[in-house]
Amino acid sequence: MEAQAGLMIMYGIVNAAMVLLLAPFFEGFLRKVTAQVQSRKGPPVLQPYYDLLKLLGKEDIEVGENPAMQRFAAYLSLASILTVATLVPMGSSAPMNGAGDTVLLIYLLTLCGISTLFAGLAAGSLYSLVGMSREMMAMMTLEPLLAVAIVVASVHAGSLRLDAVLSGSIYGGSLSLSGIIMLGVLLFSLQGFVGRLPFDITEAETEIMEGPMIEYSGPKLALFKYFHMAKLVVYSGIFIALFIPWGNTWFYPLNIILFLIKVLVLVLVITLVAALHPRYRIDQAVRYYAGLFIISLIALLCAVYGF
Repeated sequence: MEAQAGLMIMYGIVNAAMVLLLAPFFEGFLRKVTAQVQSRKGPPVLQPYYDLLKLLGKEDIEVGENPAMQRFAAYLSLASILTVATLVPMGSSAPMNGAGDTVLLIYLLTLCGISTLFAGLAAGSLYSLVGMSREMMAMMTLEPLLAVAIVVASVHAGSLRLDAVLSGSIYGGSLSLSGIIMLGVLLFSLQGFVGRLPFDITEAETEIMEGPMIEYSGPKLALFKYFHMAKLVVYSGIFIALFIPWGNTWFYPLNIILFLIKVLVLVLVITLVAALHPRYRIDQAVRYYAGLFIISLIALLCAVYGF
Protein backbone atom coordinates (compact mmCIF):
# COMPACT_ATOMS: atom_id res chain seq x y z
CA MET A 1 0.00 0.00 0.00
CA GLU A 2 2.79 2.40 0.94
CA ALA A 3 4.72 1.47 -2.21
CA GLN A 4 1.67 2.23 -4.36
CA ALA A 5 1.14 5.58 -2.61
CA GLY A 6 4.79 6.45 -3.20
CA LEU A 7 4.42 5.55 -6.86
CA MET A 8 1.35 7.78 -7.22
CA ILE A 9 3.20 10.68 -5.59
CA MET A 10 6.09 10.13 -8.00
CA TYR A 11 3.68 10.24 -10.96
CA GLY A 12 2.22 13.49 -9.63
CA ILE A 13 5.69 15.04 -9.34
CA VAL A 14 6.55 13.85 -12.86
CA ASN A 15 3.34 15.46 -14.18
CA ALA A 16 4.13 18.82 -12.56
CA ALA A 17 7.73 18.69 -13.77
CA MET A 18 6.63 17.75 -17.29
CA VAL A 19 4.24 20.71 -17.41
CA LEU A 20 6.95 23.09 -16.21
CA LEU A 21 9.53 21.78 -18.66
CA LEU A 22 7.39 21.38 -21.78
CA ALA A 23 4.74 24.12 -21.52
CA PRO A 24 7.11 26.75 -23.01
CA PHE A 25 7.94 24.34 -25.85
CA PHE A 26 4.28 23.95 -26.81
CA GLU A 27 3.89 27.74 -26.60
CA GLY A 28 6.87 28.12 -28.95
CA PHE A 29 5.40 25.52 -31.30
CA LEU A 30 2.11 27.45 -31.29
CA ARG A 31 3.87 30.72 -32.14
CA LYS A 32 5.93 29.11 -34.90
CA VAL A 33 2.94 27.46 -36.59
CA THR A 34 0.94 30.69 -36.30
CA ALA A 35 3.75 32.56 -38.04
CA GLN A 36 3.92 29.96 -40.83
CA VAL A 37 0.17 30.17 -41.41
CA GLN A 38 0.48 33.96 -41.64
CA SER A 39 3.49 33.74 -44.01
CA ARG A 40 5.97 34.99 -41.42
CA LYS A 41 9.22 33.47 -40.23
CA GLY A 42 8.26 33.76 -36.57
CA PRO A 43 10.38 33.41 -33.41
CA PRO A 44 12.40 30.29 -32.57
CA VAL A 45 10.49 27.47 -30.91
CA LEU A 46 12.64 27.96 -27.79
CA GLN A 47 11.86 31.69 -27.53
CA PRO A 48 9.36 31.26 -24.62
CA TYR A 49 12.16 29.75 -22.51
CA TYR A 50 14.32 32.82 -23.19
CA ASP A 51 11.42 35.15 -22.39
CA LEU A 52 10.76 33.47 -19.05
CA LEU A 53 14.44 33.49 -18.07
CA LYS A 54 14.71 37.18 -18.96
CA LEU A 55 11.63 38.10 -16.91
CA LEU A 56 12.77 36.02 -13.93
CA GLY A 57 16.10 37.88 -13.96
CA LYS A 58 14.53 41.36 -13.93
CA GLU A 59 13.92 43.55 -10.91
CA ASP A 60 10.56 42.93 -9.25
CA ILE A 61 8.97 46.39 -9.52
CA GLU A 62 5.59 46.75 -7.79
CA VAL A 63 3.39 49.58 -9.05
CA GLY A 64 -0.13 48.29 -8.35
CA GLU A 65 -2.54 49.38 -5.64
CA ASN A 66 -2.05 46.19 -3.59
CA PRO A 67 1.45 44.64 -4.00
CA ALA A 68 0.73 41.87 -1.49
CA MET A 69 -2.31 40.72 -3.48
CA GLN A 70 -0.29 40.99 -6.70
CA ARG A 71 2.30 38.60 -5.30
CA PHE A 72 -0.40 36.28 -3.97
CA ALA A 73 -2.22 36.22 -7.34
CA ALA A 74 1.00 35.40 -9.20
CA TYR A 75 1.88 32.53 -6.86
CA LEU A 76 -1.70 31.28 -6.78
CA SER A 77 -1.99 31.12 -10.58
CA LEU A 78 0.96 28.80 -11.12
CA ALA A 79 0.38 26.80 -7.93
CA SER A 80 -3.26 26.07 -8.82
CA ILE A 81 -2.53 24.88 -12.37
CA LEU A 82 0.37 22.69 -11.18
CA THR A 83 -1.88 21.17 -8.51
CA VAL A 84 -4.41 20.33 -11.24
CA ALA A 85 -1.54 18.72 -13.19
CA THR A 86 -0.91 16.31 -10.29
CA LEU A 87 -4.54 15.12 -10.51
CA VAL A 88 -4.81 14.65 -14.28
CA PRO A 89 -3.59 11.47 -16.02
CA MET A 90 -0.55 12.19 -18.18
CA GLY A 91 0.76 8.80 -19.15
CA SER A 92 -0.59 7.04 -16.05
CA SER A 93 -3.87 6.82 -14.16
CA ALA A 94 -4.81 9.86 -12.08
CA PRO A 95 -1.66 10.23 -9.94
CA MET A 96 -3.01 11.80 -6.73
CA ASN A 97 -6.28 9.88 -6.89
CA GLY A 98 -6.42 9.40 -3.13
CA ALA A 99 -5.83 13.11 -2.42
CA GLY A 100 -9.08 14.36 -3.95
CA ASP A 101 -11.96 13.72 -6.28
CA THR A 102 -13.71 15.43 -9.18
CA VAL A 103 -15.27 18.03 -6.85
CA LEU A 104 -11.78 19.15 -5.81
CA LEU A 105 -10.74 19.20 -9.46
CA ILE A 106 -13.61 21.55 -10.35
CA TYR A 107 -12.73 23.85 -7.44
CA LEU A 108 -9.07 23.98 -8.47
CA LEU A 109 -9.96 24.76 -12.10
CA THR A 110 -12.15 27.62 -10.87
CA LEU A 111 -9.28 28.82 -8.68
CA CYS A 112 -7.15 29.22 -11.82
CA GLY A 113 -9.61 31.82 -13.10
CA ILE A 114 -9.94 33.49 -9.70
CA SER A 115 -6.18 34.14 -9.66
CA THR A 116 -6.63 36.28 -12.77
CA LEU A 117 -9.45 38.20 -11.05
CA PHE A 118 -7.15 38.89 -8.09
CA ALA A 119 -4.43 40.04 -10.47
CA GLY A 120 -6.67 42.58 -12.16
CA LEU A 121 -8.14 43.81 -8.89
CA ALA A 122 -4.73 44.26 -7.26
CA ALA A 123 -3.31 46.21 -10.21
CA GLY A 124 -6.04 48.83 -9.97
CA SER A 125 -5.53 50.13 -13.51
CA LEU A 126 -8.53 50.94 -15.70
CA TYR A 127 -7.37 48.41 -18.28
CA SER A 128 -6.79 45.73 -15.64
CA LEU A 129 -10.27 46.27 -14.21
CA VAL A 130 -11.79 45.95 -17.68
CA GLY A 131 -9.84 42.73 -18.18
CA MET A 132 -10.99 41.50 -14.77
CA SER A 133 -14.64 42.18 -15.60
CA ARG A 134 -14.24 40.29 -18.89
CA GLU A 135 -12.63 37.38 -17.07
CA MET A 136 -15.49 37.31 -14.57
CA MET A 137 -18.12 37.23 -17.34
CA ALA A 138 -16.20 34.52 -19.17
CA MET A 139 -15.85 32.45 -15.99
CA MET A 140 -19.59 32.56 -15.29
CA THR A 141 -20.39 31.13 -18.73
CA LEU A 142 -17.28 29.12 -19.64
CA GLU A 143 -16.22 27.32 -16.45
CA PRO A 144 -19.62 25.56 -16.03
CA LEU A 145 -19.00 23.79 -19.36
CA LEU A 146 -16.03 21.85 -17.98
CA ALA A 147 -17.86 21.27 -14.70
CA VAL A 148 -20.81 19.74 -16.58
CA ALA A 149 -18.44 17.59 -18.66
CA ILE A 150 -16.85 16.22 -15.47
CA VAL A 151 -20.29 15.65 -13.90
CA VAL A 152 -21.44 13.78 -17.03
CA ALA A 153 -18.34 11.61 -16.81
CA SER A 154 -19.02 11.03 -13.09
CA VAL A 155 -22.60 9.94 -13.87
CA HIS A 156 -21.35 7.41 -16.43
CA ALA A 157 -18.64 6.17 -14.07
CA GLY A 158 -21.00 6.05 -11.09
CA SER A 159 -18.23 7.53 -8.99
CA LEU A 160 -16.41 10.76 -8.11
CA ARG A 161 -13.01 9.05 -8.06
CA LEU A 162 -10.54 10.64 -10.43
CA ASP A 163 -9.22 7.34 -11.77
CA ALA A 164 -12.78 6.27 -12.66
CA VAL A 165 -13.90 9.58 -14.20
CA LEU A 166 -10.73 10.60 -16.08
CA SER A 167 -10.51 7.40 -18.08
CA GLY A 168 -12.91 7.88 -20.96
CA SER A 169 -15.90 7.07 -18.74
CA ILE A 170 -17.88 9.82 -20.48
CA TYR A 171 -18.62 7.27 -23.19
CA GLY A 172 -20.41 5.08 -20.65
CA GLY A 173 -18.49 2.03 -21.78
CA SER A 174 -19.69 2.55 -25.34
CA LEU A 175 -20.39 5.36 -27.78
CA SER A 176 -23.03 7.20 -25.72
CA LEU A 177 -25.06 10.16 -26.97
CA SER A 178 -24.09 12.31 -23.99
CA GLY A 179 -20.41 11.55 -24.61
CA ILE A 180 -20.65 12.60 -28.25
CA ILE A 181 -22.44 15.84 -27.32
CA MET A 182 -19.88 16.73 -24.64
CA LEU A 183 -17.03 15.91 -27.01
CA GLY A 184 -18.39 18.54 -29.40
CA VAL A 185 -19.02 21.06 -26.62
CA LEU A 186 -15.52 20.85 -25.16
CA LEU A 187 -13.89 20.78 -28.58
CA PHE A 188 -15.65 24.03 -29.49
CA SER A 189 -14.84 25.63 -26.12
CA LEU A 190 -11.21 24.53 -25.81
CA GLN A 191 -9.97 27.83 -27.30
CA GLY A 192 -11.72 29.68 -24.50
CA PHE A 193 -10.29 27.49 -21.74
CA VAL A 194 -6.70 28.11 -22.87
CA GLY A 195 -7.31 31.80 -23.64
CA ARG A 196 -6.42 31.78 -27.33
CA LEU A 197 -7.97 33.58 -30.28
CA PRO A 198 -10.79 34.16 -30.87
CA PHE A 199 -11.34 34.06 -27.08
CA ASP A 200 -8.28 35.89 -25.69
CA ILE A 201 -10.69 38.64 -24.67
CA THR A 202 -9.43 39.03 -21.11
CA GLU A 203 -5.98 40.23 -22.21
CA ALA A 204 -6.65 41.45 -25.79
CA GLU A 205 -3.30 43.20 -26.36
CA THR A 206 -4.55 45.49 -29.12
CA GLU A 207 -7.60 46.60 -27.09
CA ILE A 208 -6.82 46.70 -23.37
CA MET A 209 -3.04 46.13 -23.44
CA GLU A 210 -2.87 42.77 -21.62
CA GLY A 211 -5.74 43.70 -19.27
CA PRO A 212 -5.07 42.20 -15.80
CA MET A 213 -1.35 41.86 -16.61
CA ILE A 214 -0.76 45.52 -17.54
CA GLU A 215 0.89 46.50 -14.23
CA TYR A 216 3.01 43.36 -13.92
CA SER A 217 6.67 42.97 -14.78
CA GLY A 218 9.66 40.86 -13.89
CA PRO A 219 9.23 37.61 -11.92
CA LYS A 220 5.51 38.05 -11.25
CA LEU A 221 4.81 38.52 -14.96
CA ALA A 222 6.95 35.43 -15.62
CA LEU A 223 4.73 33.41 -13.27
CA PHE A 224 1.59 34.55 -15.07
CA LYS A 225 3.14 33.81 -18.47
CA TYR A 226 4.13 30.37 -17.20
CA PHE A 227 0.58 29.89 -15.92
CA HIS A 228 -0.93 30.61 -19.34
CA MET A 229 1.54 28.27 -21.04
CA ALA A 230 0.81 25.53 -18.49
CA LYS A 231 -2.94 25.88 -19.08
CA LEU A 232 -2.37 24.83 -22.68
CA VAL A 233 -0.91 21.50 -21.54
CA VAL A 234 -3.14 20.85 -18.52
CA TYR A 235 -6.48 21.58 -20.20
CA SER A 236 -5.36 19.49 -23.17
CA GLY A 237 -4.60 16.73 -20.66
CA ILE A 238 -8.11 16.96 -19.20
CA PHE A 239 -9.63 16.78 -22.69
CA ILE A 240 -7.48 13.75 -23.48
CA ALA A 241 -8.39 12.05 -20.17
CA LEU A 242 -12.11 12.52 -20.82
CA PHE A 243 -12.29 11.61 -24.50
CA ILE A 244 -9.09 9.97 -25.83
CA PRO A 245 -7.41 8.29 -22.83
CA TRP A 246 -6.31 5.19 -24.70
CA GLY A 247 -2.65 4.35 -24.24
CA ASN A 248 -2.32 4.84 -20.45
CA THR A 249 -1.93 1.12 -19.76
CA TRP A 250 1.28 0.52 -21.70
CA PHE A 251 4.91 0.94 -20.64
CA TYR A 252 5.04 4.23 -18.66
CA PRO A 253 7.67 6.08 -20.77
CA LEU A 254 5.81 5.05 -23.93
CA ASN A 255 2.56 6.29 -22.36
CA ILE A 256 4.14 9.71 -21.78
CA ILE A 257 5.33 9.92 -25.39
CA LEU A 258 1.86 9.03 -26.66
CA PHE A 259 0.31 11.62 -24.33
CA LEU A 260 2.66 14.34 -25.60
CA ILE A 261 1.81 13.45 -29.20
CA LYS A 262 -1.90 13.87 -28.39
CA VAL A 263 -1.18 17.24 -26.75
CA LEU A 264 0.83 18.31 -29.79
CA VAL A 265 -2.10 17.46 -32.08
CA LEU A 266 -4.51 19.44 -29.88
CA VAL A 267 -2.10 22.40 -29.77
CA LEU A 268 -1.92 22.28 -33.56
CA VAL A 269 -5.72 22.42 -33.79
CA ILE A 270 -5.84 25.32 -31.30
CA THR A 271 -3.13 27.12 -33.26
CA LEU A 272 -4.89 26.79 -36.60
CA VAL A 273 -8.19 28.02 -35.15
CA ALA A 274 -6.43 30.98 -33.48
CA ALA A 275 -4.55 31.90 -36.65
CA LEU A 276 -7.64 31.86 -38.85
CA HIS A 277 -10.21 33.65 -36.64
CA PRO A 278 -10.46 37.26 -35.47
CA ARG A 279 -11.08 38.04 -31.82
CA TYR A 280 -14.69 37.92 -30.59
CA ARG A 281 -16.22 40.72 -28.58
CA ILE A 282 -17.06 39.83 -24.99
CA ASP A 283 -20.81 39.89 -25.69
CA GLN A 284 -20.33 37.55 -28.66
CA ALA A 285 -18.19 35.20 -26.54
CA VAL A 286 -20.74 35.14 -23.70
CA ARG A 287 -23.56 34.28 -26.11
CA TYR A 288 -21.38 31.58 -27.66
CA TYR A 289 -20.55 30.04 -24.25
CA ALA A 290 -24.20 30.29 -23.16
CA GLY A 291 -25.30 28.36 -26.24
CA LEU A 292 -22.73 25.64 -25.53
CA PHE A 293 -23.86 25.53 -21.89
CA ILE A 294 -27.45 24.83 -22.92
CA ILE A 295 -26.21 22.02 -25.19
CA SER A 296 -24.11 20.63 -22.31
CA LEU A 297 -27.21 20.52 -20.08
CA ILE A 298 -28.90 18.40 -22.75
CA ALA A 299 -25.90 16.06 -22.55
CA LEU A 300 -26.27 15.93 -18.78
CA LEU A 301 -29.94 14.95 -19.06
CA CYS A 302 -29.00 12.26 -21.56
CA ALA A 303 -26.38 10.92 -19.15
CA VAL A 304 -28.81 10.87 -16.24
CA TYR A 305 -31.26 8.80 -18.30
CA GLY A 306 -28.53 6.44 -19.51
CA PHE A 307 -27.98 7.72 -23.04
